[in-house]
Amino acid sequence: MTDFATRRRMMVDTQVRPSDVTEFPIIDAMLSLPREAFVPRDKIEAAYAEDQIELGGGRVILDPRCFAKMLDAANLNNKDLVLDIGAGFGYSSAIIARIAEAVVAVEDDEARAQEAQDLLTEHHADNVILHRGPLVDGADEHGPYDVIMIEGGIETLPDSIAAQLKDGGRVVAIFMDRALGTVRVGYKLDGKISWRYAFNAGAPVLDGFEKTRSFAL
Repeated sequence: MTDFATRRRMMVDTQVRPSDVTEFPIIDAMLSLPREAFVPRDKIEAAYAEDQIELGGGRVILDPRCFAKMLDAANLNNKDLVLDIGAGFGYSSAIIARIAEAVVAVEDDEARAQEAQDLLTEHHADNVILHRGPLVDGADEHGPYDVIMIEGGIETLPDSIAAQLKDGGRVVAIFMDRALGTVRVGYKLDGKISWRYAFNAGAPVLDGFEKTRSFAL
């Protein structure tokens, strides 16, 4: 029988802490929540690996190091309302829910959204609302949000998402330029978002978050 509790501690000790993520709420949440419960059944042995977990259709569960550093960069607190875009099976939302006041998780795949809802209920993430719909639409009816987390790559932040961020809020995203990616934190002030570099990372670009391509003849 696989000892997932030991693997979970190793994940934190070898992937998270060495990446300068030391905030107790993040460490505690990642030590407490069974990541293996939130991955596809055929990928359970890879739950604590250092790589992204493929979900199909250009979607992934971010690797523990990247996700933990994004949480750290978001500087979450227990009064934050967080929009979690691309929640997959709900792992990211369940972790965020242990740190923030409430989470709205957006997932566009119907089967995944249903399983995420079941898992979030099972693991007592009672402060998460699961919203099914296109990721690019966010969940405007529950906003505006203090923090927006995007669980995948983007080339541009759509206006539809930027509009759901509170003034004074922040958004964390992986910006992709072909194969190269950087995580940036955006701070919204007076209706405009200014971006700051956080660290290097990459992920597949989510549907609806691509730059518009112009073709010249």
